[in-house]
Amino acid sequence: MSLAATASQMGGNVRVGLEDSLFISRGKLAESNAKQVAKIRRIVEDLGSEVATPDEAREILHLKGGDRVLF
Repeated sequence: MSLAATASQMGGNVRVGLEDSLFISRGKLAESNAKQVAKIRRIVEDLGSEVATPDEAREILHLKGGDRVLF
């Protein structure tokens, strides 16, 4: 979380999830991806930065939306 917060303040993008780290804080296992996302979102916003919406993130990363894939 501290690296993600630092990266966001340096203008970088942030990614969290259990596939990246099993922890939500030093020595404490995360209960879910949602808990990790909620925590980093709070930190980033508390530091004065803005979090992209899912649609904005797809546009920034040049990703298709769920409506444009053939799953």
